[in-house]
Amino acid sequence: MTVSALDQLSINTLRFLAVDTVQKARSGHPGAPMGAAPMAYVLWDRFLKHNPANPRWPDRDRFVLSAGHASAMLYSLLHLTGYDLPIEQLQQFRQWGSKTPGHPEYGQTPGVEVTTGPLGQGMANAVGMALAEQWLAARFNRPGHQIIDHHTYAIVSDGDLQEGVAAEAASLAGALGLGKLILIYDDNEISIEGDTSITFLENVPARFESYGWQVLGGMDGLDLDAVTAAIAAAKAEPDRPTLIVCHTVIGYGSPNKAGTAGVHGAPLGDDEVTLTRQQLEWPYSETFTIPAEVREHLGKAAERGKQHQEEWQAALARYRESHPDDAAQLEAALSGALPPGWNNALAGLFDGASPISTREASGRVMNAIAPSVPNLIGGSADLAPSTLTILNGEGHIGPGNFHGRNLHFGVREHAMAAVSNGIAVHGGAIPYASTFLIFSDYLRPALRLSALMGQQVIYVFTHDSIGLGEDGPTHQPIEHLMSLREMPGLVVIRPADANETAAAWQAALERRNGPTALALSRQNLPVLNDSPTPGQANCLPVSEGAAKGGYILWEAPEITQKSQPQVIIIATGSEVHTALEAAQTLHNEGINARLVSMPSWELFDAQPKEYRDAVLPPNQRARLSVEAGAVNGWARYIGLDGTSIGITTYGASAPGNVVLQQFGFTPARVAQEARKLINPP
Repeated sequence: MTVSALDQLSINTLRFLAVDTVQKARSGHPGAPMGAAPMAYVLWDRFLKHNPANPRWPDRDRFVLSAGHASAMLYSLLHLTGYDLPIEQLQQFRQWGSKTPGHPEYGQTPGVEVTTGPLGQGMANAVGMALAEQWLAARFNRPGHQIIDHHTYAIVSDGDLQEGVAAEAASLAGALGLGKLILIYDDNEISIEGDTSITFLENVPARFESYGWQVLGGMDGLDLDAVTAAIAAAKAEPDRPTLIVCHTVIGYGSPNKAGTAGVHGAPLGDDEVTLTRQQLEWPYSETFTIPAEVREHLGKAAERGKQHQEEWQAALARYRESHPDDAAQLEAALSGALPPGWNNALAGLFDGASPISTREASGRVMNAIAPSVPNLIGGSADLAPSTLTILNGEGHIGPGNFHGRNLHFGVREHAMAAVSNGIAVHGGAIPYASTFLIFSDYLRPALRLSALMGQQVIYVFTHDSIGLGEDGPTHQPIEHLMSLREMPGLVVIRPADANETAAAWQAALERRNGPTALALSRQNLPVLNDSPTPGQANCLPVSEGAAKGGYILWEAPEITQKSQPQVIIIATGSEVHTALEAAQTLHNEGINARLVSMPSWELFDAQPKEYRDAVLPPNQRARLSVEAGAVNGWARYIGLDGTSIGITTYGASAPGNVVLQQFGFTPARVAQEARKLINPP
């Protein structure tokens, strides 16, 4: 395909929109857009299936700018192809209240599929999107009805491919054979500190070939014919993801800065912009100029997109006639709605149950609801037999077989979370991801992006405390619960028993605007009676109270709505049972104690003030928290006068009950600290 004058003019329009955008903001990254504009133009003009009038159309191709620092190029593409992103928004790049933040943010800019910026994350998200597409296609496509049929594209940088999360995700994508995943590698050999040769010497094509990818190139990223042929060849490969290696020049066209680190993350400057206009024969001196023929040419994307969507909607109508049940299930999955009565199987699930760990209770809950929540999919980082997160009888996802619901992420915690983000933003599936709580450290950057994007990813973290025992301090979380609670947008739930675990899963599945982290025990715990003890008017049933995040589980019968407890003990998880025994001991001594189970700070804080004050009366100061973890933060509930029983060191290797006892998590210790609060020494 010959490069026309219009092609070249369009590419230079992209370049100078990015240059002007960064220059006006006096901040940003002009270099990558200047070098990658030809590749991006080919993809968006000749291949990308999208509808600017409806950015959420389900069967659109997904485009991820993993090199999120090149956001000025993406915003220019969105504007030129007809998205609701006026030129004034480009002129407000990186300014307060604009739709053009420094790095692309999901939900803030029409057409931005995922939040990128932390390198490697977008590429891993793209793996999740491609996985979701193939899973939905396998579940719902029928002969003559390819109702799910789209590709996932990403532009990745040298920096992306240096990140460990990208290596994890690429390895997984190759193992799964995600043939509809296409990465375009902007190989400009420059990073912030200089030439990539100072740190990045591996043979990237060979690395990806070893992962099981098809690798095309390297080629000249300025050669539109070569890039076009490569993308076409990538689309023709059904069984392997493709990496297209394009050699580019960062800051292309800048006489003094092209090919240097100086153009990566700073405006060109007025003088260099003038010289660049001359170098690229750009005849327009006015900033943010869009030639009429370019606007008309790239604006045709809206017309094509409208036609694509109309054709798909017609196909969906035919599919609905031929396969009404499948169509109804697909549309429900894409909407994210839970079917009526999805939680019916939870009623009485643990009635009369023997002591059971909350991780095992979680596994039972998952399998009880799996038939009625058919779009729940996920897996663990090679720990499913320990985290008990296998959906029985639901099959496993693997190369050429995407019908199942169980994913094997391998020992790749970081990619597991980032891929799950991609599944969630794609739509149609509710992903869960599981590992030990201690290894939440390995995936925290992606978990943070789950919260930042408000995506429904369910994190199943087991082995939640020193109570896991013999594996010792390397596997015993201390600071993790408190650290996760500090993450905005994340709901953390640490249930005390099987019934609270069922309530936790219900809360996670009903919460569609953000991630939920379940912290579950390895050790067996008694099952709490789901009905309050007779005579305790202030107490709630376990399942109802846990849904509120905190509730009165038990209190001395003498406490009424008009009287207050002498001491309030607040506990979470396995320590609730220790605290319950202590509270009952205090009652036998004539001390009116109240036990509050608080599985979730976030859910409790979301309750009306009247409810919260009823559970924790504001003028009641004798309060004690009990949790096998760091104590910083508990002052918000126990006040400055309260006491926290927690941990300020690392754990130890021994049987779990011994470790807990040695660290002071005993009913006697809890009762002793409560007495001190009532009668200070």
